Amino acid sequence: MEAADESQLTALGWMDGRVRRGLAAGLALAAGAVLRVWILKKFPQVEGDTLIYGGLAKNLLLHGRYAITDGSGVLHPTLIRLPGYPLFLALCFSLFGMDNYNAVAYVQIGLELLGCLVLAGFVRRIASDGAALCTLWLAALCPFTASYAAAPLTETTTLFAIALALWAMAGFQARPGWGSALEFTFAVSFAALLRPDGALVAVALAPALFVGLNFGAVPKGRLLRMAAVCVLLALIPFGAWTWRNWRVFHVFEPLAPRYATDPGEEIHPGWQRWVKTWSLDFVSTYDIYWNVPDGPFDLSKLPSRAFDSPAQYAETAALAQAYDENGQEFTPAIDAGFARLAAQRIAAHPLRYYVWLPLGRMADMCLRPRVENLPIDLDWWVYAHHNLETRFSWTYAGLNAAYLLLALAGLCLKPRFWPWMLAYMVLRSALLMTVEVPEARYTLECFPFVFALGGIGVYRLTTWVFLSVLKVKASDGRD
Repeated sequence: MEAADESQLTALGWMDGRVRRGLAAGLALAAGAVLRVWILKKFPQVEGDTLIYGGLAKNLLLHGRYAITDGSGVLHPTLIRLPGYPLFLALCFSLFGMDNYNAVAYVQIGLELLGCLVLAGFVRRIASDGAALCTLWLAALCPFTASYAAAPLTETTTLFAIALALWAMAGFQARPGWGSALEFTFAVSFAALLRPDGALVAVALAPALFVGLNFGAVPKGRLLRMAAVCVLLALIPFGAWTWRNWRVFHVFEPLAPRYATDPGEEIHPGWQRWVKTWSLDFVSTYDIYWNVPDGPFDLSKLPSRAFDSPAQYAETAALAQAYDENGQEFTPAIDAGFARLAAQRIAAHPLRYYVWLPLGRMADMCLRPRVENLPIDLDWWVYAHHNLETRFSWTYAGLNAAYLLLALAGLCLKPRFWPWMLAYMVLRSALLMTVEVPEARYTLECFPFVFALGGIGVYRLTTWVFLSVLKVKASDGRD
């Protein structure tokens, strides 16, 4: 249907073929580059996790050890982060200079724009040239992903890996061969080496390589050989990582720990479970979760939903006081106290804990204005405090909603591979509903699918509108 629509538009002179599409694609990439460079210059970000990854990269280059450096300069082996992104940073540092995060940002900008082009290529394979061009514009001008290209974090490299996996998946379906198979293997392995949840890319998309494949046109022995080799290649880096963790720490850890802790470090399960009984939005993540332990536990910043009764408030206040008196550290007794509170709250309101709060956290991650990388207050919705920031945040929320609605429209059209794209988003959402505290950036990995489906939706909508207008004009002319 889309190809027929595009032929009509070409015949009507609305498109001049490859030259016009090439110019439009070049303009989209140029606009995307300007946007990302402006963000880098205006809002540079080198802090938090960036410095952890950077420290791992530097220790690899300087000392040949995968380790973190403590405050006294002593190196400690670690497994709190997968090696994919530190290796990427180490490559950048070796090429452009140690601690040159600015160069890393420019490399990421180029990588993300390449990912936009690859994603457009995927849509071209499953839909049409016009839909691919719409996808490219949506991806290149998206400020939510662009802001992370300027931040040395795993998001940009993960988005590129997902785009490459989609491209290779479609290529393998069209013409099964070693090239597409190895591209897909590299993409899903790289995604999983960047973040533990990156393994979902392989789980969701690998079946699509074979479902619907014309097995009569491809020798089964060849397919089996490709599958065996690709699985082996995909497992080799994780086998090496698992062996290293067993040799150094005597633990079986093929990915990375849920709470990013090294063996022997406390994870405070009582505290984690209690936070999960009331945490709903990013404000709680920022004000409470990121500060505790090793920082102030401000009871006044807790929302009212954290207490079901005056007795619970009193018990929580007593635990907070004990935490402060212990030098802002948890003791087993304090953690056990939070565990008792959590058990009480879960027993009293199981649906709240198992259904409503997870759904609420997921909604917060999907719909909250994606301004976490911008100098905007957490209470952006209080218009009286900052009129401009509130208006800007609501605009961002509207833009985010528009992207999601366009993706939904594209999904309703059921393009090729839609079940597998939907499968990834459902699996990722299910995983995110298990986290204690929400962050909007956790849903960025769904945006390659949002761009692809949204591009298909935009093109179908604009084509329908354009052809409808032409039909009306033709009808008026005949009358």
